[in-house]
This record gives sequence, structure tokens and C-alpha cells, in this order.
Amino acid sequence: MKLLNTYDDRYEAEEAAQKLTGDKRLASERDATVVIYNLFGMPSWGNFHRLGMYNLSELQALLERRAGWQPADQVRHAEIIATLQTVAKNYDIGVPGHWL
Repeated sequence: MKLLNTYDDRYEAEEAAQKLTGDKRLASERDATVVIYNLFGMPSWGNFHRLGMYNLSELQALLERRAGWQPADQVRHAEIIATLQTVAKNYDIGVPGHWL
């Protein structure tokens, strides 16, 4: 398990934890007078998508209309893929070839 995201709100963190598949753990820590909730889980694209992270929903929408891409769509796709490649490296997971 790895740290997937942090939250300031307990209820938001609990909702996010319920969306994950596989092993997960929610841990709180106090930073001065603020409580931070750390969500640990299995790093997978499915879990990141369920959490609404890394513009995966936008990527999905882009890929569904790939045949009619405009230049702005190509630029946005390249930006999202660059981010995902960094995420993939940090979490030691691969970017699916059909996303490229």
C-alpha cells in the first residue's frame, strides 16, 4: 500500500476510502491544530480514476472521440499523458498503451 491522497475533511476521506478496491487504510495525523487524513491503498489506474485524480475522466472522454481530435485535443492529451507518465514512474505502474 502507498499513500494515494490526503484530505482535510474526515467525511471526504471516508467517502474516498469506500471507492477504492483492494487493501486500503485511512490514517489521521495532527499538524498543529489541523487534522490531516492520509488515504493509503493499492496504486492502480482504476483506483485513481475512482478518486477523480490525474484527469483520468478527461482522458477517457478524449479517447472516446479520438477520431475527431482537433489540435487543442492533441495538446491536452499530451499534457495528461506527461502527467500520467510521472505518476506511473512514482508508483511503479505502467501507462496502458491504448492511452498513448
